[in-house]
Amino acid sequence: MSDSHGHYNGSHAAHGPEPDAEKLDEMAIQVKAQRKEIEDKNTIDALGQIIGVAILEFGVMLHSVLIGLTLAVDPQFKILFIVIIFHQTFEGLGVGSRLAQMQLPPAYNWVPVAGAVLYGITTPIGIAAGLGVRTTYDANSIKALIVSGVLDSLSAGILTYTGLVELLAHEFLFNKEMMEASNWRLAYALGSMVAGWALMSLLGRWA
Repeated sequence: MSDSHGHYNGSHAAHGPEPDAEKLDEMAIQVKAQRKEIEDKNTIDALGQIIGVAILEFGVMLHSVLIGLTLAVDPQFKILFIVIIFHQTFEGLGVGSRLAQMQLPPAYNWVPVAGAVLYGITTPIGIAAGLGVRTTYDANSIKALIVSGVLDSLSAGILTYTGLVELLAHEFLFNKEMMEASNWRLAYALGSMVAGWALMSLLGRWA
């Protein structure tokens, strides 16, 4: 049927919804693209955090294994044991704070737990290895000194890099909260960091 102007009544109804359906499809595609972009960005950010913490964790774990090995074979066990308790406690606080600050997608929530577990078992593994070779291991032999020196140097390099990049750069230079903080708070933070360095260096005198 047609109206007085000659237009069919069903012509608008048949073609009216098509532009709306096309717009909805375009909006759905845009939403999916935005979601994928956000997911990709979150994944890249998560991988960056994991790599940064993994570098720190590797250096600390290597150092902890050597400490455990030294503790098992050193004749001055009591003194070294007390020193290592404080050393590993402060080191654990540093690693734990980095793990706790990680903001990861739900799929990567296991990473901080795995990092904490790995840190917790490295020193006992070193102690077990030291007890296993206690009767045959000579800490003053040439081979032992070379291996220990190389591993200590590797660990020291990793920890130095982590301290400069992850601590100084990440926590001070690129931290908006610290950049906007008062001079007193900044001085307090730097003073605390230097005091921590001094204390760990003092403990290193025996460890």
